[in-house]
Amino acid sequence: ISPQVVPDDADAISEVLARWADGGVANLVLTTGGTGLSPRDVTPEARATLAVVERTLPGLPELLLGEALRHEPLAALSRAAAGVRGKCLIVNLPGRPRAVTQNMGALMPLLAHAVRELED
Repeated sequence: ISPQVVPDDADAISEVLARWADGGVANLVLTTGGTGLSPRDVTPEARATLAVVERTLPGLPELLLGEALRHEPLAALSRAAAGVRGKCLIVNLPGRPRAVTQNMGALMPLLAHAVRELED
């Protein structure tokens, strides 16, 4: 586990995601925050997460949104992305701690399988 705070800057986010994935630092990167509607919320954008992943995983954001909507109607305004770069799974989570906990409940059963598949 290697937490890092990155400014709300698409280039800075992309740089960290690519460095961690390409350098073998992590086989799983979870981001929190930056998935809302404010101009500073740039994490999933094409210049951040979607710019660095080689393959998108649209089912993961759909799963997380479905789980979040069970608890909070405003979750429909959240934006997220997920994908793979090399052997690293990258998933954007919301910034609110309660929403992260709810999303992780849905995501946890899939992570071990996903990481194992990427190692093959």
